[in-house]
Amino acid sequence: QVQLVESGGGLVQPGGSLRLSCAASGGTFSRYAMGWFRQAPGKEREFVATISGSAMTTSYAGLVQGRFTISRDNTKNTVNLQMNSLKPEDTGVYYCAAASRLSSGVYPREYDYWGQGTQVTVSS
Repeated sequence: QVQLVESGGGLVQPGGSLRLSCAASGGTFSRYAMGWFRQAPGKEREFVATISGSAMTTSYAGLVQGRFTISRDNTKNTVNLQMNSLKPEDTGVYYCAAASRLSSGVYPREYDYWGQGTQVTVSS
């Protein structure tokens, strides 16, 4: 059983930056592909980014490509999401997720474990 705890959310002005972190425990971290998803009020949860267990492969949603960067530290069991040039439409609850495979995709159903989420609000 893997436990995930996100941190780093908050209120930021448009154009600003935030760095989200997710701490994992309870499993061999490098065996899990990790992902970030987000959910805005009244909308379905959507894919943001994913990184393979080895960190060799990353993938991003088109809406965040070039602005967000996903990374992981397998020695610290953490995965991060650096978010730059934030826009109001980036507002939502951001969730960290782990998939019991070395690489994973864009669908929530591919992920087996989820954190509780952290709120990101982009507003002036």
